[in-house]
Amino acid sequence: MPESYADSRPPKPVETSELTESAVQRRTMVVLVIMQVIGTVAVGVAPSIGVLLAGEVADNEAWAGLARTASTLGAALVGLPLGNLAARHGRRIALASGWWAAAAGGALVVVAAQWSLLVPLFVGLLLIGAGSATGLQARFAATDLAEPQREGRALALVVWVGTLGSVLGPNLGVPGEFVSRATGLTVFASAFLITAICLAVAGTIVFTFLRPDPLVLLSQRTAPKRNVAAGKQRGRIRMVWAELRTNEYARYALIAILTAQTVMVAVMTMTPVHVAHQGGSVTIVGITISLHIAGMYGLSPVVGFMTDRYGHRVTIVIGIVIFLASLIIGAGIPDDTGAIMVSLILLGVGWSFVNVGGSALFAAVVSNQTRASSQGGVDALANLFGATAAFAAGPLLAVSSFTALNVLSIIVLVPLVILTVGIGRINIGAHQSR
Repeated sequence: MPESYADSRPPKPVETSELTESAVQRRTMVVLVIMQVIGTVAVGVAPSIGVLLAGEVADNEAWAGLARTASTLGAALVGLPLGNLAARHGRRIALASGWWAAAAGGALVVVAAQWSLLVPLFVGLLLIGAGSATGLQARFAATDLAEPQREGRALALVVWVGTLGSVLGPNLGVPGEFVSRATGLTVFASAFLITAICLAVAGTIVFTFLRPDPLVLLSQRTAPKRNVAAGKQRGRIRMVWAELRTNEYARYALIAILTAQTVMVAVMTMTPVHVAHQGGSVTIVGITISLHIAGMYGLSPVVGFMTDRYGHRVTIVIGIVIFLASLIIGAGIPDDTGAIMVSLILLGVGWSFVNVGGSALFAAVVSNQTRASSQGGVDALANLFGATAAFAAGPLLAVSSFTALNVLSIIVLVPLVILTVGIGRINIGAHQSR
């Protein structure tokens, strides 16, 4: 029997006071949840109001589409640096820096919106992408001090509260109208002023209250000398790749996360276009995407519980099956709006199972020496793969069909299916994380 992946990380030390550790974890979760709610609401404005603003400033629909790519690219570029910052200085500094960088981007967009400046607009949206990367890193911060049997639930809770960003963010234009009347700013500039303030508040909350820092505390309690030395080493990226080469469970988790992101983004991005081509109204498109987002996040706490109770692989297997059901419906019944709605709900649920299961597995098996940097790298790659999938899906739909897009997505799932079957020979249990 191959060595369990539990041995790939240093064992969690026995604490002198379990109550103290539990209290620190509870405090960490409260801070992360409050921070996540405020921050993701602000970040949620970029894919909606940001797109409308870009179209108005540039007077070109193509530029409007690039606005969403800018924020996604920003998240991809910032993911690894944020992870490295956390590795050197802890979660508190990294998360606060990410939110504040996004706040600076929001302030820049205010200027761009008020005076119709194209370059500052895209630079600002790029910086707001740092908020997306920060929100993603927060889910890993939730697992730093979590008990092995509760890691999945802790991670899933932070993912779940991020739903508020997707739901409330696009509606910041409403309070933006009140701010506009009070300040004389345009409605778009007012919406992004609210965004900048919320992002700054999120950074201030985590900087002020995330004490003690969960990652610093974990490092001190496990291998202080080794981790301090590691924080001063150059070539941190080489260390991450070295671990991925030798840690098959981390590779498997990474492939699961990247596959889920690629499949979900490719199909989701083109579904509104397909529904519109079939004669669907803007209302139908909005309902379809809302149901998809509900599928992505609504069941996260349940998925987290199942991950802790039944294991990472079981959760990923369930996600793969749901993905396949979604893609088969999308490929087989592309002309039925009701079927497309069902397909997109299942697409979101499948993503939730694979993403939460894969992220929890990655957090469990990666070594403390490269923990934060590796997690930042995962988020950077996920955003990069998502942006690439969104970019490629458009031309693919233009030259083929929605059915072909779903069939190709099924093919993308095949390597993950093969790996899941192979890794199933090893017992990936729910309580072997450390």
